[in-house]
Amino acid sequence: MRILAIDFGMRRIGLAVSDPLGLTAQGIETLQRTRMEDDLKHIQKLVEEYSAELVLIGNPISNKGTETAMSERVAAFAEKLRRRVACPVELEDERLTSAQANRVLRDSGISLQKRRGAVDRMAATLLLQGYLDRCANEVARHAEPGALS
Repeated sequence: MRILAIDFGMRRIGLAVSDPLGLTAQGIETLQRTRMEDDLKHIQKLVEEYSAELVLIGNPISNKGTETAMSERVAAFAEKLRRRVACPVELEDERLTSAQANRVLRDSGISLQKRRGAVDRMAATLLLQGYLDRCANEVARHAEPGALS
C-alpha cells in the first residue's frame, strides 16, 4: 500500500511517499504554498499519480499532547483534503520531526539556503518512515509464535 505523507506549513508543504511495498519513505518535493485551492489540487494530483491508499498528515500537537493553533489549521486542511480524495486522510503525531529533520540536514553539511528548501520534505519523510516502521513492528509482533490474535 502506498502512502503519501504531508508536513503542512504556512509557507511550504513537505511531501513524501512510500515505496509500493510500504517499507521505505522517499521525499518527493517541497511545495511552495500559494492558494489553498491550488495546494489541494496539487496534492489530489499526487494521490492519483502515486495511487496512494492513505494520506498521512503530520499533526503538530504540543509536547504535552494537547492541540495547538497549528494543529487546528492542520485539522482544517485535512478535512478539506478528505473531500477531494478517495482514500482516507489521517493525522499522525509529528512531535520533533522538524527538529530531527533540521539536525539530519545540518549534520549532512548542506548549506542553510538548501536546508530551508529541504527541511519540510525531510520532515514528511521522517514522519512517514516512523509510521511505516511502527506498522511493520505491529505486524511482526502479531506474527510471533504464541502471539495473541
